[in-house]
Amino acid sequence: MIKHFHKKYLPQQEKVDVFIDTFSTSGKLFGNQKRNSIKLFELDSQIINIKSFKVPNMFNKIAYRFLRKSKAQRSFEYAMKLLDLGIGTPHPIAYYEFTNGIFFGKSFYLSEHVDCDLTYRELNRDLNYPDHENILRAFTKFTFTLHENNVCFLDHSPGNTLIKKEGDNYKFYLVDLNRMQFKSMSFSERIQNFARLTDKESIIKIMSDEYAKCIDADSSMVFEKMRQYTLEFRERIKRKKRFKKIVKF
Repeated sequence: MIKHFHKKYLPQQEKVDVFIDTFSTSGKLFGNQKRNSIKLFELDSQIINIKSFKVPNMFNKIAYRFLRKSKAQRSFEYAMKLLDLGIGTPHPIAYYEFTNGIFFGKSFYLSEHVDCDLTYRELNRDLNYPDHENILRAFTKFTFTLHENNVCFLDHSPGNTLIKKEGDNYKFYLVDLNRMQFKSMSFSERIQNFARLTDKESIIKIMSDEYAKCIDADSSMVFEKMRQYTLEFRERIKRKKRFKKIVKF
């Protein structure tokens, strides 16, 4: 077993070890359990979030053992980098990795739990959500901040940004961090980064208008690009689904 803790949580290692050892039989299930398992635990009156990553396939069992950092390690390191940049994400606690000889096994990423008010998904589902446009514009400014700090969040999708209202303002927290690049982004890459979020034209109009203000560009040009990349992304998803159906048949 390999484990690495944030210095803030080093005194609580033994308690956290118990959570990992008993993960399958303890804790409270949280969120979607489809790919990975997420559970909540109480650590000294604080709620923490433990994500158990699915055991990788045979190729990745070797790749994560010798060639690549695990999803858990990347999540921890990226969270640290985001916090250094002043970008919201649940505070990292630790990551654990288990190996068996030459094969990589299970891994866990632990963070403080953020009790959010909503995610982007609610904005996409309900166009009448209270303060809908203002939240979208604030979210777009947040995305601009990511881009200005050379953060390319590859999983910039509806469920991966937690939104918390504080007074009249909104705070944003990135989650599911293991797919991320830190690099300067071209205009096209910036606009493509919105493609996973929605297929609703009214939402695209608001986001493109706000992003155009952020970069001092023509809003109609930004809208056309954002809509184009969104449509291309949706078409790729449809092709993948059709291909899977053919393979299954």
